[in-house]
Amino acid sequence: MDAISFVLGIKSSHLRSAHLRDLVYRGRVLRTATINGDGSATNGVNGNAHPDHASDDEATPQNTQERHDPKSAWVTAVYEDDAGDEQFWKRTITSQGVSEYRINDRVVTAQQYNEALEAENILIKARNFLVFQGDVEAIASQSPRDLTKLIEQISGSLEYRAEYEKLKQAQDEALDNQNYNLHRRRGINSELKQYEEQKREAESYSKKADERDQAIVTHILWKLYHFQRVIEESGAEIQKHQEELKEHRRSIEKYEHNLDEAKKEQTKAGKEVAKVEKNIKNKEKGVEAKENGLVPIAEKIDISRKSVARCEKRVTDITKERDSHSSSIKQSTKDLRVVEKAQGQWETERRKVAEQEGRQLSDADIQQYTKLREDVNKQTAADQVKVDNLSRQQKADEETVNSLKSKVDSADWQSQKLEAELSDIDERKSAVNIQIKEITREISSKKKAYNEQTSERLRLAQIRTEKDEQLQEVLTKLLEAEDGRKQNEKDVRLRNTVADMKRSFPGVKGRVSELCKPIEKRYGVAVSTVLGRNFDAVIVENEKTAIDCIGYLRDQRRGQATFIPLDTIQWTASTSNIKGTRGTRMAIDTINYDSSLERAVAYVCGNAVICDDLAVAKHVCWEKRNDVKAVTLDGSIIHKGGNMTGGQGGKQDMRRWEDAEVENLRKLKDKLIAEMSALPEPRRGASEEEALQGELTGLEQKLVYSREEFKANDRNQASKQKELSYAQEQLEGARPKYREKLGELENSKRHLEDLQAAVSEIEDEVFADFCRRLDYENIRAYEAQQGSLQQEAAQKNIEFSTQKSRLQSRIKYEEQQLQETKSRIKRLEDQIKQDQALIDELEAEQESTQAELDTLGAEIDQLTEQLEKQKAKYSQKAEKVNEQRREVQKRSKNVDGTLRAITGLESERQLSAAGRYTLLRRCKLEDMNIPLTEQSRPLDQLPIDEVVQTDPDAMELDEDQDASLLQPSNIEDHGIDIDFEDLDDDLKDVGNDEKTDDELQSKIKSLNAELDHMAPNMRAVERVSVAKGRLATTDKDYEDARKRAVRAKEAFTKVKEKRFELFKKAFDHISEQIKPIYKDLTKDPVNLPMGGQAYLDMEDSDEPYLDGIKYHAMPPLKRFRDMEHLSGGEKTMAALALLFAVHSYQPSPFFVLDEVDAALDNANVAKIANYIRDHAGPGMQFIVISLKTGLFQGSEALVGIYRDQGANTSKALTLDVSSRAPSHYVLKAADPDIVAQISVVFQRT
Repeated sequence: MDAISFVLGIKSSHLRSAHLRDLVYRGRVLRTATINGDGSATNGVNGNAHPDHASDDEATPQNTQERHDPKSAWVTAVYEDDAGDEQFWKRTITSQGVSEYRINDRVVTAQQYNEALEAENILIKARNFLVFQGDVEAIASQSPRDLTKLIEQISGSLEYRAEYEKLKQAQDEALDNQNYNLHRRRGINSELKQYEEQKREAESYSKKADERDQAIVTHILWKLYHFQRVIEESGAEIQKHQEELKEHRRSIEKYEHNLDEAKKEQTKAGKEVAKVEKNIKNKEKGVEAKENGLVPIAEKIDISRKSVARCEKRVTDITKERDSHSSSIKQSTKDLRVVEKAQGQWETERRKVAEQEGRQLSDADIQQYTKLREDVNKQTAADQVKVDNLSRQQKADEETVNSLKSKVDSADWQSQKLEAELSDIDERKSAVNIQIKEITREISSKKKAYNEQTSERLRLAQIRTEKDEQLQEVLTKLLEAEDGRKQNEKDVRLRNTVADMKRSFPGVKGRVSELCKPIEKRYGVAVSTVLGRNFDAVIVENEKTAIDCIGYLRDQRRGQATFIPLDTIQWTASTSNIKGTRGTRMAIDTINYDSSLERAVAYVCGNAVICDDLAVAKHVCWEKRNDVKAVTLDGSIIHKGGNMTGGQGGKQDMRRWEDAEVENLRKLKDKLIAEMSALPEPRRGASEEEALQGELTGLEQKLVYSREEFKANDRNQASKQKELSYAQEQLEGARPKYREKLGELENSKRHLEDLQAAVSEIEDEVFADFCRRLDYENIRAYEAQQGSLQQEAAQKNIEFSTQKSRLQSRIKYEEQQLQETKSRIKRLEDQIKQDQALIDELEAEQESTQAELDTLGAEIDQLTEQLEKQKAKYSQKAEKVNEQRREVQKRSKNVDGTLRAITGLESERQLSAAGRYTLLRRCKLEDMNIPLTEQSRPLDQLPIDEVVQTDPDAMELDEDQDASLLQPSNIEDHGIDIDFEDLDDDLKDVGNDEKTDDELQSKIKSLNAELDHMAPNMRAVERVSVAKGRLATTDKDYEDARKRAVRAKEAFTKVKEKRFELFKKAFDHISEQIKPIYKDLTKDPVNLPMGGQAYLDMEDSDEPYLDGIKYHAMPPLKRFRDMEHLSGGEKTMAALALLFAVHSYQPSPFFVLDEVDAALDNANVAKIANYIRDHAGPGMQFIVISLKTGLFQGSEALVGIYRDQGANTSKALTLDVSSRAPSHYVLKAADPDIVAQISVVFQRT
């Protein structure tokens, strides 16, 4: 199967290798064989070859070279067509994976090779000539889309898929482009109509704006004319009054001179008083510093004395402990001498008793005893040896037990004593710990009080600093502000009116400009523009309050105002979605206001949006098509209708906000000065803070001493604890040994008693006559009398040794404790000496400081007396100044009247000059054209940052008044000379009254209202021409896009129809063929003559290749089921029916089936064989690879493939089993051994 697939051009991925080079056989080659150029091999001389049994894994590169492995492999297919002509198709591959194609021994390309196969209707891509092993199961379980793909391959429509998808995408893109240009053209047409309408509005707006500008110029000329007249008339009046003032001045010069002399003397006396007061304050500060320094010194002295007392108490306690240890040593030494004396007395008494109680035996008895003892020793020699050994061992064990018992008692006594000492240390530690806690609590309370004092002082200092910084900042801002700023008269009247209404009607909140402020200064112009005509609107609580206020204005003739009642005002929340757009924010979000005013603020802001610049505003309104009014930071507006407004309209309202800020700054300055005056003095409480600091220093020193004592007790406790642990370890180690040795001793005693009992029986038997004669109960009584004295002596010696050892250990321990106690006393005495030295030093410092305080007190008393004298002198000088001032005041009443008149005229003159400059500055900033004379400087040269001020020396009355009062103050006109010829005479004569001003302002306001209502797009003319050009370009783009869409649709439709035609032709054929084929494969002439049913179903009839095709098969006598619910044999039959139906469309001349009957039973195999036999013919050859006898026994020929080892190639065996063949089988082969093997196979079959 691999060879057929290979030679017919199937890819290596469908064969049994990942790469073509892996198909070259590298098995064993005969040593005697020779590799030919085409990869075949030829045997040696006699043709007999022996295989090389060495495996590939064991072969070395050298062996491979000797064997001459093949470098290439080939397969040749011989095809005979209907005319009887043969074609030789050959495909060769090398070990490098390179393929070579030959047709009739002629080298061709792979494409030519495929075309030759397709000419014979052998389709490589569709694989219509073979079915691989496993393809049947795959086809039976494939999805509808896989079946669609299979039919596309068979029909050839798959070749058009790439072109189809490409053209479809091109068609979609062309349609999208056409629709885009269509919508774009419609939008530009609509935009053009809108701009033409805006153009007409702009022309009307320009005419109205010119009329408004002329009204503004007339109003300004009228104001300037009257300012200029006031300046000139006031200057003349001031000159007249100055002449009168000069005469009055001459008459009071003498008295003023006397007043000046008196003031000088008073000033001199005041300086002397201030000097003495300063010296007193310095001395008092020195006294306060010295007194504050005495507090910590006294505290330190007290702490040191307490430390000395505490150390002396500890020395007393430790001395008692030392005396206790000394008396304990003396008592233990005395007890040791008593024990030694008692031991000597006992030895003397023991010897005397032994001499008195001992019995004297005769020599014969002693000889008999000796002889009998020898007999006993002979009879009990073995037992006696054991008794002696056990006795010696027992004595040694007794000594060991006594020693261990002494060690256990000593360790137990030492442990008890150490535990008592540790208990005492714990008590001392507890007392010290309690003292530390008390001191710590006291320190905490003192620190808390000290921190509170310090925090309060720092808080006050910080508040004072902050207030001072705020005051300096406010003063700086006030200095930077234009001091000559003059408020508009109308604004002043409106402000006063609103203030009067607030007093009369509680429901009045105030003006919008007063209740709302921008959150940042950069939003000022934009917010002013958004508020517009509502900038001066008045917010009231309800509609009734608004009606009352309107009546008040009408009755009082106070003008007009707009009112916004909070209860009835209607507003709609904005639905525009500007979130995520950079540089934009809702106007209401840029304003600070009280939450109770939200309805009014929302009403005046509406759906206005503030943008950073005009580009962002265009993007929001025109590109995103939001129904909002966009206002930029510089005041430009894009209205809902698309028209735009630009300029500097909001800056005047911004200036009014600045005026309000200046007034707020003045109020804030007064408030800060009052708050700073209310703050307490910074030095208040300083002495208390310093006293607390001194107490804290003493307590901290006391805490250090207590902690050192606690640490000393802790170290002592640790040392005692180690000693106790060691003693307990000794005790725990000695007790088990003691118990063990005691047990061993008891066992030894019992064993010894048993042995002694055995020896005693023999002794009683041997010494029976001897004991009766001497009147002893037994021989042991005799020997006991002689040996009891020695045993008693040994026991006493052990007791005396134990007592002496215990006393010596106690004496040694007490001596160690005594030495440690002496060391502790020495350390405490050294500490007492240090504390006493510190006390002496501090007392000396205290005495020195007190002496300095006494000296300073005496100096302060002297300075106080001197101060009283200077104050009395100062009072005399002040009284003299008052007398001289009264004399001057009597004679200067006329001067004061004249000065007040001059001041009033000068103020009026300066106000007019300031008003004139303000109007000229406004004209320059707003680029207004006012008429000027020929000699005048141009308005562009007017400085806009200068503040109009009076001459600083003009009205100063304490300087040289003769020089300053001769002429009125100099008014700077900056060379600007205004031509008033165009001003009506009626306006010149009427004067600067409010009525005329209101009429002129009313006309301007009316024109402005009309202009605000119009709000045209002034660039509409320019945009009309631009829009026309864009429309022409868009029309051309649309026409080009439409033509491209038509061409793309035609090309796509052509490919679509071709692909559909090919697919539909193949589908119709397969759908028609599958029904009879499945019926033939499933019917049984006897049992199932009708067979089964099968059919194909399209999911998409318009473009079936884009969707799936469902395959339905219903076996005979069974209801309809899905393919996955059929049995394995039923799936195989259904899949074969589909394969045969597919093959019937453009059938190849042969059809190779590889074990397609693997899942079938014999009955179904027979049906497959019958179908193949019925459909095989001259134009159709079936090649079946099968292991089922039902297939190959009904075939016309059998072919067997085997490998020729010697030739290194495959060979074929053919067997003709058709009805035309002779009665005996003819087997053609080259190898007799192989023939014999195949014959056996066929005989078995």
